[in-house]
Amino acid sequence: MAQLGQGQGQPIIIMPEGSSRVLGRDAQRMNILAGKVLAETVRTTLGPKGMDKMLVDGLGDIVVTNDGVTILKEMDIEHPAAKMLVEVAKTQEDEVGDGTTTAVIIAGELLKKAESLLDMDIHPTIIAMGYRQAAEKSQEILNVIAIDAEDRETLLKVAMTAMTGKGTEKAREPLAELVVGAVKQVEDDGEIDQDHIKIEKKDGATIDDSQLVNGVIIDKEPVHPGMPKKVEDARIALLNSAIEVKETEVDAEIRITDPAQMQAFIEQEEQMIKDMVNKIADAGATVLFCQKGIDDLAQHYLAKAGIMAVRRVKKSDMEKLARATGATVVSNIEDLDFEDLGLAGSVAEKKISGEAMIFVEDCKDPKSVTLLIRGSTQHVVDEIERAIEDAIGVVAATIEDGKVVSGGGAAEISIAKGLKEYADTISGREQLAVTAFAEALEVVPKTLAENAGLDSIDALVDLRAAHEKSLYMGLNVFTGDVTDMYRAGVIEPHRVKKQAIQSAAEAAEMILRIDDVIASTGAGKEPDMGGMEGMGGMPGGMPPMM
Repeated sequence: MAQLGQGQGQPIIIMPEGSSRVLGRDAQRMNILAGKVLAETVRTTLGPKGMDKMLVDGLGDIVVTNDGVTILKEMDIEHPAAKMLVEVAKTQEDEVGDGTTTAVIIAGELLKKAESLLDMDIHPTIIAMGYRQAAEKSQEILNVIAIDAEDRETLLKVAMTAMTGKGTEKAREPLAELVVGAVKQVEDDGEIDQDHIKIEKKDGATIDDSQLVNGVIIDKEPVHPGMPKKVEDARIALLNSAIEVKETEVDAEIRITDPAQMQAFIEQEEQMIKDMVNKIADAGATVLFCQKGIDDLAQHYLAKAGIMAVRRVKKSDMEKLARATGATVVSNIEDLDFEDLGLAGSVAEKKISGEAMIFVEDCKDPKSVTLLIRGSTQHVVDEIERAIEDAIGVVAATIEDGKVVSGGGAAEISIAKGLKEYADTISGREQLAVTAFAEALEVVPKTLAENAGLDSIDALVDLRAAHEKSLYMGLNVFTGDVTDMYRAGVIEPHRVKKQAIQSAAEAAEMILRIDDVIASTGAGKEPDMGGMEGMGGMPGGMPPMM
């Protein structure tokens, strides 16, 4: 039992038995250590020459990736401070789609630098204030070094930069063309909803066989073998109610005393279904996508009418079909008319890797498109999909913001240089925190150099010297030289850096301000604090996170 004092010989119980508490410097050291360990875990994946991680879950399923947020999601992380850094990666993924590893390693390095300041007896609140000032100044510097981006060539370079080092190296140019084409197609007044770009993946072919479909691919097949396999100049009906005789909403009992009554009852049901099919045909539809079921008899009548029909289509796919073809999703067959139909140049059943799929193609100015991703094996296709998602995110961010920065560590070195100059204008101990923040940002080019097998110290020295002349100088990990990354085509969206620095700084500030960690559970149950108990005497120990 946790007892915090005694009154008249009786213990005062505050927390239930099994609770644990770590406070003061021990709590700070433990949380900082957890953040550092997590950052080190993903650090080797950064950059074009970053390595991959193989993650195996309890069922034996394997994920091979160097995508930071995927690694952190797949890891079974228990330590509470480490979970806060996982949230940084998830936020980065949701907001931009790329830069997740960058955000986590910056947060880890900020915590590492803060530990040195804590050893100098600088109060955590002072460090947090300094970090906040540095983060605000970083955004100002980012805005100064940002470059306007509007042309398609810049978008292609942004997409290729995002995909470099993610298993798509040999086909990154054609894939970048597909991504930029998809994003530009769904753009609506400068806004891009990435949900309108559907990604279908199938193994059994090369990456070069990937394609952009100006329409929607539905992973289904026609419900009846007698239906046409291909319809040209299709008129498409979208229905979200079942084509079958509905049961009554109240319990009803029908007494039949004559076989003729039974026959009339069956014929009435058939006529109702036939009327439904006739309504669809009379509206002019040649293709039907139904969100719910289609009765066997209705399938027969639809096939006789020459209408291709697909049932149990997902709601999200129905919405994409509506945006791609211009059709209106109808809830009642009686309300269906010609104006509700959508148009597509071709609707055809095609076999991909032995599985039938419906291709709705050649739509006129579709606001929903599909990327069909191909690869040799399932693991390869999965990693290509992650690279494509990152590329879509950065291209969308670039179109929406119209700003980019140089890659290869150029932006981080520029910000670090500006922050060091800014630190000289600050009085008080916050100056040390701002300087530490600047040094922490240099972990990005330093890590790029380390992952490429280069000397990180030499690379940093060369970069700092080069930035006295140009803001765009970054590290070319393939040659080991410091070059103008903007001219080299290594470009990243302004939003990636902005979000990574902001979220990393805020997470580091929050962790630094924690000086007391209390874990409580039900009586008799030991709390799982990810190895937090007993760490007071072992600041150099490693808290288990997995």
